Amino acid sequence: MLAPMARSIPPKSYTNDADMPTQIELSPIGVVRSPHKERHGTPRQAVLPGDPELRPEEQATLELFDTVLSRDAVADLDDFEYIWVLTWLHLNHGWRNKVRPPGEEKSRGLLSTRAPHRPNPIGLSAVRLVSVEGLRLVVERIDALDGTPILDIKPYVPYADAFPDARAGWVSARPATPKS
Repeated sequence: MLAPMARSIPPKSYTNDADMPTQIELSPIGVVRSPHKERHGTPRQAVLPGDPELRPEEQATLELFDTVLSRDAVADLDDFEYIWVLTWLHLNHGWRNKVRPPGEEKSRGLLSTRAPHRPNPIGLSAVRLVSVEGLRLVVERIDALDGTPILDIKPYVPYADAFPDARAGWVSARPATPKS
């Protein structure tokens, strides 16, 4: 495993001096190993349980690549109850500016939904961390299919990540916890 090269700190005016990139290259740091083999029965959000008849198993494993990370990368992670998992939704191709969310009669603007078909199909899931076993993270209730590439993992920090009184637009008119 090669350690990434540290970059020098740019001058304070770097936002004026740098061009915006027209392409961004990402590489997976791992892969999701989940009981979800198809979209049917997979929870729409990580907090919602799946249909137990279709999928009784709620645990999944995040296998991190030892060619990218060492065990040092997961040090101290086992003290967190939840983590954010960013994934690349590699099976989704194409997208529309308006989509009809499940259970809705009206189409909504893509960016006001959590539809997986997006210009950049990045998935974001807050999942419960069950255990850290070397570079294998056991989690519960991930809403990603088996084989989904992992882009990054970050700790869930309640004071910074939860806004319980935040407005939720059209979603606020729906039941508090929709069915999976």
